[in-house]
Amino acid sequence: MELHDVWFVLIAVLWTGYFFLEGFDFGIGVLTKLLARDRKERRVLINTIGPVWDGNEVWLLSAGGATFAAFPEWYATLFSGFYLPLLLILVCLIVRGVAFEYRAKRPEERWQHNWEQAIFWTSLLPAVLWGVAFGNIVRGVKIDAEMEYVGNLADLLNPYAILGGLVTLTLFTFHGAVFAALKTVGDIRARARKQAVALGLLTAVLALGFLSWTQLDSGDGASLAAMVVAVVALVGAIVAIRAGREGWSFALSGLTIVAAVAMLFLTLFPNVMPSSLNEQWNLTVTNASSTPYTLKIMTWCAGIATPVVLLYQGWTYWVFRKRIGTHHIADSH
Repeated sequence: MELHDVWFVLIAVLWTGYFFLEGFDFGIGVLTKLLARDRKERRVLINTIGPVWDGNEVWLLSAGGATFAAFPEWYATLFSGFYLPLLLILVCLIVRGVAFEYRAKRPEERWQHNWEQAIFWTSLLPAVLWGVAFGNIVRGVKIDAEMEYVGNLADLLNPYAILGGLVTLTLFTFHGAVFAALKTVGDIRARARKQAVALGLLTAVLALGFLSWTQLDSGDGASLAAMVVAVVALVGAIVAIRAGREGWSFALSGLTIVAAVAMLFLTLFPNVMPSSLNEQWNLTVTNASSTPYTLKIMTWCAGIATPVVLLYQGWTYWVFRKRIGTHHIADSH
């Protein structure tokens, strides 16, 4: 296996880790409107991800940085062609981070209400836009012989990509509901279970349609296997949360995300960004990659840094592993 193939796999792993971890972050943000009944319950939900949400975004920074260094042509075409949606995602992530930090800085109801609105919308929009973006990457976009995107924003809003956005929204919200049930106690935990079942059934319908479309369009045996794993894991997650086994359900909902993202990258390889105009203009792991020397240096750096990141992030989750409830929230909040 060549180094550019290795880095394609590593980038796929980074995106998978990001969607696994940030997925329930986004889901919790959406559930502050769908699940929480009052301000105290919204505070409980926010506290479930309070110690970890910023660490989860490290995976996005790593995926973007690795793409820039390992596949500069892919990075350049992607960020120029998807400039507006990616800019919107970036603005949402910035505002979302500020909202988490500033919401409780002042006691006024209007102040806290506005930041809670910001948390909801800046969680919902990226959850949709990431699905739209990856749907277009897999489907192919208008790339010319100069490796430049020559389409417009309307080209990105096609039925396949929009369905992908709906799948990521419902899947992340389901993942978040399972995480909420895993991390809370009392009435909010029971309602999170019930809502997770409903969200899981909706996700199953949308995901089956999207993954089947992907498989029929550009799949092979490996992608079919990943699709089967994703569907079985999702069904298992719904059954487990219905039975009150939150831990198993969270593991299986995470496996659903892992298998679904793996399927998308399997259908993509050896391309990194197909051209819908001419197959000869596809960006591939070969023509879009950096030099072998650059990839070699990156491999050594990743081998040293990655275990450190995994250790400190795992330690963070261990420290903040206990459940919380409304009785942990002071009335003054």
